[in-house]
Amino acid sequence: MHVPARIAFAGTPEFAVRTLRAIVATGAVVPLVLTQPDRPAGRGRRLTASPIKELAVGLGLPLEQPQTLREADPSRDGRERPDLMVVVAYGLLLPRKWLEWPRLGCINLHASLLPRWRGAAPIQRAVLAGDTTTGVSVMQMDAGLDTGAVHLVRSTAIDAHETAGALHDRLAALAADALVAALPPLLSGTSLPVPQRGELATTAPKIAKSEAQLDWREPAVQLERQVRAFNPWPVAEARLSDGRRLRIFEAAVADAEPTAAPGTIVAANRAGIDVATGEGALRLRRLQPPSARVMDAEAYLAAHSLAGAAFVS
Repeated sequence: MHVPARIAFAGTPEFAVRTLRAIVATGAVVPLVLTQPDRPAGRGRRLTASPIKELAVGLGLPLEQPQTLREADPSRDGRERPDLMVVVAYGLLLPRKWLEWPRLGCINLHASLLPRWRGAAPIQRAVLAGDTTTGVSVMQMDAGLDTGAVHLVRSTAIDAHETAGALHDRLAALAADALVAALPPLLSGTSLPVPQRGELATTAPKIAKSEAQLDWREPAVQLERQVRAFNPWPVAEARLSDGRRLRIFEAAVADAEPTAAPGTIVAANRAGIDVATGEGALRLRRLQPPSARVMDAEAYLAAHSLAGAAFVS
C-alpha cells in the first residue's frame, strides 16, 4: 500500500502560497505549517494574518506561529518526524534542531539562480542589476544563508520592461513547478545536489525604503531599473524643487541626449515627462501625487503645472 509522504511547510508571504497548494495537491500529508505571527497592516494597523496562514486555515492544516524557533521544540508532544520540510520565504532562521528534525532535512525554494543573489531580496536585486535571466533554486538547507547544495534549478528570462511584482508572480508559479519536479528524487533519496561555488556568490540584502529615492545624477538606464525593481514596493520616489513628491510607477529611457543638468525637465507632453539624468533622459509615464490615484503623465500634466520646476536628488 502506498504511504503518502509527510511534508511539513514553513512560509509566510503570497510567494509561498502556490507551493503549499502544490504540496497538498500531490496527496502528501502536511503535519505542520509554520508561518510568522500576525502583523499590523494597512492604515488602521490591524493585525493581519499572512497569506500562508489564511491558506492553511482554509485547508484545515495544523498551524503554528512562533515568534522565534530558538525555544520551540519540533518534537514536542511526541510529534512524529516528517519526511521533509519545505521552506519558502518563511522569514525566520531555522535552528539546527529544526533543520535536522525531518528525516530528509529541509528544502528551501529560493527565487534566484544560486549562488547569485543569496539573501532576502533576490527578485528586486536581479532587476536592479539589469540581469537578463533569473529563476528558482531547490536547495538543501544548511546553517548558512542560502549556502546549501542545489537539487534542481528552473530558469527564466527577465523581460526588459518587467517589474519586480510581475517577476515575483512568475517565479512563484515556477517555484511550485520546480518543487513538484524535485519531490520524487528527494523523497526516494536519489537526488544528488550540487554544491554551490561560493566564489560566485552575490548577496541580496533586504530592500530599504530609502533606496526608492531617485538620484538624477545616475544614468537613465539605472533609474529605469530602479523604477521597475521597486514596483510594487516601496515604489520609486522623485522630489520637485518646489517640494512636491511623486511616486513613479512606470518609466522608460527616453530617446534623447540632453545637455541640461540632471533633474531638469526637458520635455513634458502626452508621451511622458522627460527628465535629464547623469547619462541620457528618463521618461516618466505613470506616477502618483500625494493622496491621489496613480495616473499617466498626460493626466498629471492636465491637472498640475511643471512650469519653472525641476527634479532634485
